[in-house]
Amino acid sequence: MKIKTLKITLFLFTLITVFISCSSDDDTGTAIVIADRTEQQVIDDAAIVNYLETHYYNSSFFETGSNHKYSDIIISELPLDVNGNHVNPDNETVLMDVVETRTVTYFETEYKYYVLSLNQGGGGAPKFTDALRVRYEGSSVNEEAGGEEEVFESSATPIELNLQSDGFTVAGAIKAWQLVLPTFKAGFVDGLVDGVVNYTDFGLGVMFIPSGLAYFSAITTGSTYDNLIFKFELLQYEVVDHDNDGIPSYIEDLDGDLDVEDDNTDEDSFSNFIDNNDDGDSVLTIDELIPTTYTVDTNMGEVEPVLAANEFERSRSVNDGVITINTVTIADSNNDDIPDYLDATIEINYNEQ
Repeated sequence: MKIKTLKITLFLFTLITVFISCSSDDDTGTAIVIADRTEQQVIDDAAIVNYLETHYYNSSFFETGSNHKYSDIIISELPLDVNGNHVNPDNETVLMDVVETRTVTYFETEYKYYVLSLNQGGGGAPKFTDALRVRYEGSSVNEEAGGEEEVFESSATPIELNLQSDGFTVAGAIKAWQLVLPTFKAGFVDGLVDGVVNYTDFGLGVMFIPSGLAYFSAITTGSTYDNLIFKFELLQYEVVDHDNDGIPSYIEDLDGDLDVEDDNTDEDSFSNFIDNNDDGDSVLTIDELIPTTYTVDTNMGEVEPVLAANEFERSRSVNDGVITINTVTIADSNNDDIPDYLDATIEINYNEQ
């Protein structure tokens, strides 16, 4: 199924918000009343906790074998006794007993969300601004339908998605995905099976999230204020540099609040992660970084260099066993703890030296 709802462009989200906010009492349609986020979170969390306390998953299935898939995860409701109370006579693994409770402040509201980790993955972990290859299934807990989840979206074949929108052409994921997926690790490519790429030791889990970390008042899933469940496999990831200025987008989160849209050094119309001249001086960001080229001849037993903490790979090529790697390194020429690319008083073009 083509992914439709997980990816949201900032522009579209803003447009929808403006449209709703500008609806007048004279409109013929029914006005959407936007709930208070803090009040809605109390309602949402109570509903999610109730779901977690009354449902279990097939934990014994995951005790053997490896490379389990999201489709192997089966969540069921606990049986009811004669008084209509949920009971657990078979000692099933109740979700509330095994999920990790996490919190985050978003839109000045403290949210709780819950994560079930079934496999952390063996590769590297993405950042909240990166691009992912995943398989997943999204469902909505619809209490009017008896509290059972209703699948609204899934992708059994791997799809690519960006966690962070650039506000123009690149769509981003909901906030919960930015929070949860970077806490898992990607897998490894394990050859082809019938012409299809096979993956091994990938991140596998389930997230249970309130509407405020998803679509909130939007009817994206079919109704407003839906609490969502996502089963997912994190297969691969790629570091993204949205403005191609040499600085990976996650590095441009200067205040470390997992939000790159509020970092704007030169206070122009563009956040740093989509600004190719972050300090607004006469030298572009890419030119205020020190370029380096490494040549690694694997035929001679040479190994790739370990990059410095402030050094980032820009490109690589392989030709007859010879790897050419181009990197850039953040410079601080006057040692004032402000990188040259963020210091408007420094205008050194390292690509002209």
